[in-house]
Amino acid sequence: MRRLLITCAATMLVTGAALAHEQHAGGKAFDYSKAEAQPFGIAADPRKARRTITVDMSDTMRFSPAELRIRQGDTVRFVVRNKGKVLHEMVLGTMAELKVHAEMMKKHPGMEHDEPHMAHVTAGKSGQIGWRFTQAGDFYFACLIPGHFEAGMVGRIIVEAGK
Repeated sequence: MRRLLITCAATMLVTGAALAHEQHAGGKAFDYSKAEAQPFGIAADPRKARRTITVDMSDTMRFSPAELRIRQGDTVRFVVRNKGKVLHEMVLGTMAELKVHAEMMKKHPGMEHDEPHMAHVTAGKSGQIGWRFTQAGDFYFACLIPGHFEAGMVGRIIVEAGK
């Protein structure tokens, strides 16, 4: 029963994210004043971040670094660099959400999605995500392009409780 509830909740979050995509798709700048809180934090303007973390993605299906430590309440600007020759992405979330989203991507590989907790980066390019981590706990980032998540392209974010 618990697993069913988690799956349903994660599906609702992903579906909500897909609907939100339609509202700001088309190259429009994201309006951070309208950002919705997620279990792992809230979108933040990367220009206002006090900390920048660079994360590299590669065709070995790995992130570097693969584990990050962040203090609760911190706003981080992630600079996401694709060192490979194929498209990669960095998607923030809980493990349950990422698993549901990865399954959805397998069923609909051409699905467009562009949320503030995602960066899709073509080969040799970089992208960015601005995020404020409002909750302590273990969260994750992954590449959800079909086959990448399954190959181990997943990283961990440990958000330590603020003092």
